[in-house]
Amino acid sequence: VELPLGGDAASRALLGGGSLFQVSALRAGGGSCVAETLGGKRLFPDSAGPTERRVLNVVEEMAIASGTPVPPVYLMEEAGINAFAAGFSPSDAVIGVTRGCAETLTRDQLQGVVAHEFSHILNGDMRLSIRLIGILHGILLLGLVGNMLLRIGFYSGMGQRRSSSGNNNNSGGGLVLALMAASVALIVVGSIGSLFGGLIKAAVSRQREYLADASAVQFTRNPSGIAGALKRIGAAVYGSRLNHPRASEASHMYFAQGVWEGFTSLMATHPPLPKRIRAIEPSWDGKFAAGGAKASAGVGAGRRASGFAAGVAAAAPGGVAAARGGAKGTAADGDSVPLDVVDHAVDQVGEPTDAHRAYAHDLIASLDPAIVSAARQPYGARAVVFALLLDRDATIRGHQFAALDKLAEPALAELTRRLTHAVAAAGPRCRLPIIDLALPALRAMTPGQFKRFGECLRALVAADAQLSLFEWTLARVLMRHLQPQFEPVRSPRVKYSRLGQVGRECSVLLSMLAHAADKPDAAADAFYHAAAHLPGVTLTMMPRAECSLTDLDNALGSLAALSAAHRGRLVDACASAIIADGRVNVQEAELLRGVSDLLDCPMPPLLAGQQV
Repeated sequence: VELPLGGDAASRALLGGGSLFQVSALRAGGGSCVAETLGGKRLFPDSAGPTERRVLNVVEEMAIASGTPVPPVYLMEEAGINAFAAGFSPSDAVIGVTRGCAETLTRDQLQGVVAHEFSHILNGDMRLSIRLIGILHGILLLGLVGNMLLRIGFYSGMGQRRSSSGNNNNSGGGLVLALMAASVALIVVGSIGSLFGGLIKAAVSRQREYLADASAVQFTRNPSGIAGALKRIGAAVYGSRLNHPRASEASHMYFAQGVWEGFTSLMATHPPLPKRIRAIEPSWDGKFAAGGAKASAGVGAGRRASGFAAGVAAAAPGGVAAARGGAKGTAADGDSVPLDVVDHAVDQVGEPTDAHRAYAHDLIASLDPAIVSAARQPYGARAVVFALLLDRDATIRGHQFAALDKLAEPALAELTRRLTHAVAAAGPRCRLPIIDLALPALRAMTPGQFKRFGECLRALVAADAQLSLFEWTLARVLMRHLQPQFEPVRSPRVKYSRLGQVGRECSVLLSMLAHAADKPDAAADAFYHAAAHLPGVTLTMMPRAECSLTDLDNALGSLAALSAAHRGRLVDACASAIIADGRVNVQEAELLRGVSDLLDCPMPPLLAGQQV
């Protein structure tokens, strides 16, 4: 009785240990670890060719449109048309594309593929995918250990037979047989586990692919983009096949079927191409015609009209629901753009539309080329961030430059001075997008550069004795997404299942937002307007003197550990605090987006006149 129980315990320990080890390794490396394991090479914005630049442009647009940091992009030297998103959260997510995907698809088709991958980022599919890799690794480890023990037992048995022929000593023969029996058992268990694990992986992946396809259509409002990419895969010689030796480990993460999964559809990680295409284009004739010329590095031939006034007018074809609203006004520069926002701001989280994509495209195009060029370089991106934190008051700005001259290299301080006017002219609506744009380049800093960068940031903040909540939020969002690249940071885990458990923290956040508008007579109304969205939670409005940024930082750390549904309710309450006076300016809207980001609820830009 003891031997089977011991064997079961050992198998469980091996399975659990192997899975935990693999998941921990992937967690430490983030999405970059997965991309590099598959042979991906990082694309750096300042050294990309025309084809690579086109991919980076599309990823930048999609990220800013969805309210997420721009992820690093990895290129795999594979002829097949494929892509993937990997990471535990938007902070460490990466996008991987094959050479075939980058060179073969038009811009519209590439947008459809990238939008599909962003759906996986926004819906939390990446975390599930990495956990599946870890579990399957543990199961595979059982079989590998079984094979190793079988070889040990086999060679030990041969040595025992040679010894027996000389002195008739059979001692240890029973141990060898037991070792070989255990190895065979491990191989069998590992094979059965791999089979069922593969079936589970395939079933989960297939369902998520349909959802990601539908989300991509809503995001781009262009069914022909993603449908055209799928048709090109069907027509291509290499299809979506990947040749990397470890491609099968992440087969469930790809845009399309990357490896051969057997003769039946049970092990297929993706639905058949015809089914996916007909779910988007019901009238498809079934022909895999490649069609169309390859797009240039600029705008694709079938690009939709864009502009800040672009809106979503009707339901998308193929049964995919339309976006919730559209931009009805023209965004103006400055701080006085009214936004008609109603209670359920959480409906925007994870739901970008084509209007947001068009807005992001035009926003990037409207930026001073000096800002864009600097933000895409590791050196210049630091100067852009420093310029974002400079105070409008000339005296305070002088103190900030004095601190920068002391801590930063002279050339970096000088570049910050040259960018000051351009960054200030961009206005508050561009500040979060500029940070998102700069993040990939900032992630390329060395640890030493990151340490000095952090020292400069703290000095700039300390020199500004009147740091606003908006400026603090910008710096906090930046470090939230940048810090995991250089320091061990635990991924947020759900600790609180009820908002009542973090009532004080909710009070701190809502009080800070109520006081943010600098209207003392309206702060109480804003707070209680927000509190109405959190019934059953004991909330107390705090005086402005008791609302410190340190308290807010601690409160947000706790609130990020709420379950997703309760974080969504909290975002609604925050929106209510901001809209209590009936109008929202750009800085208030961007503050709401920054707070939502810190709560791990990425929110697309709130467009002028948009009905949320």
